Amino acid sequence: MIYKRVVLSAPSLVRGVVTARKMSSERFQVFVTRNDMPQGGIDLLKKECDVKMSSHPSTMPREELLKAIAGVSGIFCSLTDRIDREVLDAAGPDLKVIGTISVGHDHIDLAECKKRGVRIGYTPDVLTDATAELTMALLLSTSRRLPEAQHEARSGGWKSWAPTWMTGPGLAGSTVGIAGFGRIGQAVARRVKAFNTKQILYFNRSERPEAQETGAIKVTFDELLTQSDFIICCAALVPETKEMFNKAAFEKMKKTAVLVNTSRGGTVDQDALIEALQNNTIRAAGLDVTTPEPLPLDNPLLKLPNCVVLPHIGSAAIETRNTMSELTANNILKALKGEPMPAEL
Repeated sequence: MIYKRVVLSAPSLVRGVVTARKMSSERFQVFVTRNDMPQGGIDLLKKECDVKMSSHPSTMPREELLKAIAGVSGIFCSLTDRIDREVLDAAGPDLKVIGTISVGHDHIDLAECKKRGVRIGYTPDVLTDATAELTMALLLSTSRRLPEAQHEARSGGWKSWAPTWMTGPGLAGSTVGIAGFGRIGQAVARRVKAFNTKQILYFNRSERPEAQETGAIKVTFDELLTQSDFIICCAALVPETKEMFNKAAFEKMKKTAVLVNTSRGGTVDQDALIEALQNNTIRAAGLDVTTPEPLPLDNPLLKLPNCVVLPHIGSAAIETRNTMSELTANNILKALKGEPMPAEL
């Protein structure tokens, strides 16, 4: 047997030691896609990572994003950032994790991330109460015509009390239908029940044992449409729910029905909704989500008196947004260490 002796020179040994030390002490780089993220999560990241941050307080221009993420190990993003193959290519092979400060994840190419071994963190549970509260506020604002009433009070339209002026349907004794009965749908049902409603219906792919708490009854989508006085969309945006509220759906709803959407704009066919509101096919709609976001100022939805539009503020409680930021940061930190993430997709 012949042994081959390999001798390393002193410079090679030194270089090897220096490289090893550099690798062991190197901090991961994380890029944050906007500069108005709640500070709590950013501070957590800065303790253990080198953090680069966008200079924009809104969605970052695509070309800037692609340049900024080269070589990073983690990306802290929001649902306004489209994370697709192009972004993953631009980040490169060092990318280990994407943390989104949202429950929704339709902006992320999950299949492509899985193929590359990129882990994904999101923020379920923590925004449930805030979104359910906003849903109720939007439901009442729409049904009781609060924006219209405020406009009349400020513009001189309020002349005196009148028995039929600014009237709208109340929740007591009504049937409320909830499309999508996950965490947020269930939280909305608990709040709806407190308004002395007659019954709560829900449409969901599977039976939910949690429905027993509120007495909610599982029905088909058509039954939800035809029987409900108020319909609240809490469904995730997936291929099966895309534009589930379309022209055919509106035609099945009661003419007195009110639609509220706090899930994703893509669950509603907006052209069909505009037509339904203009033609009084349904009474009114309240939207916290639209397509696109923000809506162009000339969009008819912003001009219709029977439509209330909010700028996607479902989770915009101060405490909730801070918790979402911290959870996103912890998701990223755990993934970079190769540990279980608090909330991984």
